Amino acid sequence: MSQLEGAIAATRFGIGAKPGEIAVASSDPRGWLKAQIRPDAAIVSGAGLKSIGESIRDQQDAYRGVSGPAGKPDKPGKPDGPDKDDLARMEIRKQAQKDAREGLVVEVQARGRHAATTADPFAERWARFWANHFTVAARNAQLIAVVGPFEREAIRPHVFGDFAGLLGHATFHPGMLMYLDANRSIGPSTEAARRRDAGLNENLAREILELHTLGVGSGYTQADIIEFAKALTGWTVGGPQIQRLAVAAAKGDGRKQRATKDMITELRDKAGETLFVPPLHEPGARTVLGKSYGAQPRTQAAAILDDLARHPATARHIAAKLARHFVADQPPASAIATLETAFTRSHGDLSVLARAVVDLDEAWVETPAKFKTPEELLVSVARASGAEAAFGRDQRTVYQTLGQQPFGAPSPAGWADDTATWSGADAIKKRLEWANAVSRRMTRVGTPVDFLDRALGPAASQRTRLAVSRAESAEQGYTLALMSPEFQRR
Repeated sequence: MSQLEGAIAATRFGIGAKPGEIAVASSDPRGWLKAQIRPDAAIVSGAGLKSIGESIRDQQDAYRGVSGPAGKPDKPGKPDGPDKDDLARMEIRKQAQKDAREGLVVEVQARGRHAATTADPFAERWARFWANHFTVAARNAQLIAVVGPFEREAIRPHVFGDFAGLLGHATFHPGMLMYLDANRSIGPSTEAARRRDAGLNENLAREILELHTLGVGSGYTQADIIEFAKALTGWTVGGPQIQRLAVAAAKGDGRKQRATKDMITELRDKAGETLFVPPLHEPGARTVLGKSYGAQPRTQAAAILDDLARHPATARHIAAKLARHFVADQPPASAIATLETAFTRSHGDLSVLARAVVDLDEAWVETPAKFKTPEELLVSVARASGAEAAFGRDQRTVYQTLGQQPFGAPSPAGWADDTATWSGADAIKKRLEWANAVSRRMTRVGTPVDFLDRALGPAASQRTRLAVSRAESAEQGYTLALMSPEFQRR
């Protein structure tokens, strides 16, 4: 096998080459990649990482001292100024927000450290693809605490299982329920909706159909979204707010009140966990995409998800997205068809699909077609030369400067996966400024030519090698290497 195929395996299918990795991959590039298709290969662990339950319970405990009887923060100001209780509540809120931000930093660092050092870079790219597909972003103070646990619990352990399982774990995880407000969605005809002046939230149902499964233009209707959203009602996250809703739903009905006492105990004991709360579920049978689903409250949504996971439109949508990621922004129809067939014949087995991606001849062409996102750029430097070289002492600021903060996707659609989004004039200017800063640090870890050998091997063109070798200084040489077409693409 050629050294070039080893370089492609490490940089296009992987997330950037570590020292010596191209040589290792070159002996059997496709075999090296397929050996990484293991259930444990994408797991991230580390000190200070909390489970979703721990993160939410810590947040709820902190805010319990801030909220008044209605569960809403008391107004800190009074006509004569805040009193001691008001100030205490404000301090509790600030501390809770500070703890959540610090927890997010720990998550980002653990994720970055794993990417920079893992011996299974294809598994890491594969996991990040699915984490982006099922995006949960830290768009507010409440969600900061859940984004890391969501990726570690709902996505990474299941990326080489079957798609139906991954879809189910992602959908019913507290992180997704909170991100798309499904935890507050209530059946519109229920007593809870009437007493709380609340109702149906369609966000999760819409995004599952549009982004996670069938895709835009696949034939689903607004009526399908509404019916699916009704099926999802009742699935929520345990905590004080849901306890109050359950109590409200049972008022005036002695039998419901007795049942609700048991439910309240469960809601209290399982705060921060996904629970099904029957009084919040919209009763009745559902019809989605022309198929009827019986009035079984607990299994209704899961049955719909299973059918969506195996729908032909889902196979096409996933295949096109994977081909776009691993081949080109406009992938050939042949690549999409191959992956669609692998998905369909294996009933969504993601390990089979991953092997089909590795075997795509269209993904092994010599000229790199994909433009690296900022995160891919930074990780590839960290793997070749160390995290200190890539980030300096402030990882978060570097990500923000280049426009791709981890766990910060701008919408449920996730980060864009195309050249146009990341190659504008301002974006290139910021990359050049970053490259200049990185170059000053990289002079401590070898020469620019050494860097090309470690990071790109034979994928670095003679033109780039000549320019780097003729640079007036080591710093200039590193800048040229980092900004070269071969390093900016994969």
